[in-house]
Amino acid sequence: MPTLLAQPTIIEAAGNKPKRIEEYAGRVNSNHSNVSVARMVSPAGWEEPGQRPEFEEITVVLKGMVRVEYDGGSLEVRAGQAVVAYPGEWIRYSSPEPEGAEYIAVCLPAFSPDTVHRDY
Repeated sequence: MPTLLAQPTIIEAAGNKPKRIEEYAGRVNSNHSNVSVARMVSPAGWEEPGQRPEFEEITVVLKGMVRVEYDGGSLEVRAGQAVVAYPGEWIRYSSPEPEGAEYIAVCLPAFSPDTVHRDY
């Protein structure tokens, strides 16, 4: 029988401004360790510390633009586009434009604070 995930769990986000993370599937909301799926809503000017995660992250932008910095450059990922960040790559996400951004992040295996390796 399929399992209904009736609502997400709200997760505290890293970064210079409050960002809403709604985890639908993952270690917290559904006890999945192999994948996490979360909806993010970030305000204008939000940026998080750089990171070198052990997981693959697929980001699908629904509204606005997410800037993805990486060693050697940056990408501007706009609504209707997606980006894949691979394990071990240094990356940093931000939403610099006035409307902020809304996006879905899928992590394989699931996101974990122990495997994200943020630049603190």
